[in-house]
Amino acid sequence: MAALREFLLGFWAQALELWTNGGFCMPAIAAIGLLLFGLGIHLALGLRETGFAAIPEERWRRWIAVPGAREGRIGELLDFVTGGQGLAQLTAAFGEVRATELAPFQRELRLMKVCIAAAPLLGLLGTVTGMLDTFQALASGSGGDETMAMVSQGISAALITTETGLVVALPGVFFQFVLARKFERYQVFLLHLETVCAQHLHRQAMRQAS
Repeated sequence: MAALREFLLGFWAQALELWTNGGFCMPAIAAIGLLLFGLGIHLALGLRETGFAAIPEERWRRWIAVPGAREGRIGELLDFVTGGQGLAQLTAAFGEVRATELAPFQRELRLMKVCIAAAPLLGLLGTVTGMLDTFQALASGSGGDETMAMVSQGISAALITTETGLVVALPGVFFQFVLARKFERYQVFLLHLETVCAQHLHRQAMRQAS
């Protein structure tokens, strides 16, 4: 326990030193990182709450014909889209579902892409600022220890902000990719569900006509 506490204290001291040496871009990069992964977690939980991946197709196919067996979010969705009469009302209901269900996910995915692009750009801004400080120290210094300290501080700030921007952006790219693939599967699920519901409605109309 004491070794773990010592390790955490040492890690915190190193992180605080890096944060201090990184310059003014570090808070902005940290804010973008929190926004990026906060959006990702919210999006992942939202897709999980839909329940489309946890329910076998055989079950929700049976729910279409047996409304009393429906449950969960998919059951509520089926109650909504099958509440009308006719194919036109079914299509309109699914259009409304796509507008209300998919738009928030699309908006959050786009915002994640913006954050992924902004993180390394802020790191680059910190790099340029650090290099300018370095050149200014070389131009104005007299070559002593004070000048070398200013040069090393500028180079440190340049490298730290670049690394921090990449550390935020690279995991964000993979996280956004995984969420985008899951969102695409949800879109395919809704299209497949609409097709199955339309086929069921068509069979009902054929039976009534005969």
